[in-house]
Amino acid sequence: MYQVVIMYGDNEPWWFFEEWQEDIEENKTFDCLEDAERYYIKKWQELSSTYEYINTKVNYLAAFWNTGDERWCEECDEDLQQYKGLALLKDFQAVTFESGDDFHERHNDCAKPKCCKSSLV
Repeated sequence: MYQVVIMYGDNEPWWFFEEWQEDIEENKTFDCLEDAERYYIKKWQELSSTYEYINTKVNYLAAFWNTGDERWCEECDEDLQQYKGLALLKDFQAVTFESGDDFHERHNDCAKPKCCKSSLV
C-alpha cells in the first residue's frame, strides 16, 4: 500500500524521527503508485502556491514553510520553524525510487531554519 501524508511540525518529513507519525494531519491510502503519485502532485501544487519556501527531495518528500511560522520550544529555549511536510510513502517508509523531473531537489534560497536539538538525540 502507498500513502500520501501531510504533516505539520518541527521537522522536515525526511528525518523520520521517533514518533514522526504524531505529526500526520492527513493520510490517504492508495493501492497503486500511479494514483498515489497523482494525488501527491496535486497536493504539492496546492502547498507550493500557499507557502513562501519549499525544499523537495528526489524521493517524493517535500517541506513547505513561511517566515514567522514558529513555535516556542521549552527544551531548546528558542523558537522553532514549523513545516508542512508532504510525503509519498510505501507502507509508511520512504520510497526508494525517484520522482519525475518536476520534483527533483528543489528549494528556495534562504537561511536554514533551526531544528530542535532534543529530537536529534
